[in-house]
Amino acid sequence: MNDKNSVLIVDDERANISILKDLLKSDYTVYAACNGEDALEAAREFTPDVILLDVLMADMDGYEVIAQLQKEEATWNIPVIFVTGLDNTGEEEKGLNAGAADYIRKPFNSSIVKLRVRNQINIVNQIRTINTLSITDQLTGIRNRRGFDECLKREWGRTIREKLPISILLIDADNFKKYNDEYGHQQGDVVLQTVARVLSDSVKRTTDVAARWGGEEFAALLPNTDMAGALEVAEIIRAGIESTPILLLSGESTGITVSIGASTIMPTNETLLHDFIDKADEALYAAKSAGKNCVFPPMEDK
Repeated sequence: MNDKNSVLIVDDERANISILKDLLKSDYTVYAACNGEDALEAAREFTPDVILLDVLMADMDGYEVIAQLQKEEATWNIPVIFVTGLDNTGEEEKGLNAGAADYIRKPFNSSIVKLRVRNQINIVNQIRTINTLSITDQLTGIRNRRGFDECLKREWGRTIREKLPISILLIDADNFKKYNDEYGHQQGDVVLQTVARVLSDSVKRTTDVAARWGGEEFAALLPNTDMAGALEVAEIIRAGIESTPILLLSGESTGITVSIGASTIMPTNETLLHDFIDKADEALYAAKSAGKNCVFPPMEDK
């Protein structure tokens, strides 16, 4: 797996691309494009962390390219460093007003190039870390409610466009308050971490999402999954949690069970997202009322 940050170099002179590649290739994954149209295609395909963009190019100049990048959801927030031989403050001001993050002048000074690229990469990485922390539940390490909602919105739109089913599971730790009262909050945290671990291990596809919904409730989002598939995953989760021992501070072990409510829909533009979630919540309530440690609707009713 390649963990390097990436840079896209855009210049209509191959000699300039070669110089910049040689300067950056040891630290970054480097892509290159020789004109504006190819630059836009590369930006969409690779979503680089930083773009070095020549200002003066035939057909489509740097100002046109950055304007197009800013119109598209996948590329609008990629920082652009303008690269130019123009040496006047008016052009630099124009570039910064157009949305460029920085400026590099030709002929290249290797140290300046590396520093300016590194500065933008550091900012990108810091923002990425902050964003990751903001959507991660600190106790369990899986997504929090905000992170789940972001994924749900994205997958909901994709599901409507591609006319696919989507399922959600709401999962509640049974008798959690009683468990907390008996064993203490520290031990309750171990329960939540255990449920999160089993849940994460049970939703294996890259499009599936496991999250802490809040308190002792968890959720799983299963795109392109019908009710039969959702109930199979739910039963794997329920059985996995029931069979996982939880070590007590005394050295003994105990256990926990969960109740799970499932909802599946083939949404359209007229479908309300909250109705989809409400049905899962109603199913969870039914599972609790049916005696807990079960999935609702049950497999025979799918």
